[in-house]
This record gives sequence, C-alpha cells and structure tokens, in this order.
Amino acid sequence: MSRRRGVMSEEFKNELAKELGFYNTVQTEGWGGIKAKDAGNMVKRAIQLAEQKLANTPKL
Repeated sequence: MSRRRGVMSEEFKNELAKELGFYNTVQTEGWGGIKAKDAGNMVKRAIQLAEQKLANTPKL
C-alpha cells in the first residue's frame, strides 16, 4: 500500500497548528497525536486562507 503525498507543506501545517493552538501536541506526539477536531479545524482554516488568496487574485 502506498502512502499519499500531503498537499500542505510541513511549514504551512506547523504554522496552522501554532495559530490554532495545538502545536505543542504536534511537537511532543507528532501529527498522529492531534484530535480529529483539530485536524478538521486545520483543514477549514487552510481552505479559508486559500479562498482569501483567490479572492485577492486579479482576474484576467
């Protein structure tokens, strides 16, 4: 079975974890130690940031 490659960079995931307040868990237990709710909130925040970036991109 092959592992899927992550879409978000480690740097971006760490940034989001710091912003959302569970970076200490990531440091001590790794990504497998975070709660499902935290993972969901991280995805929601990543989507929000992507939507903001798209909204600010000039249309051709």
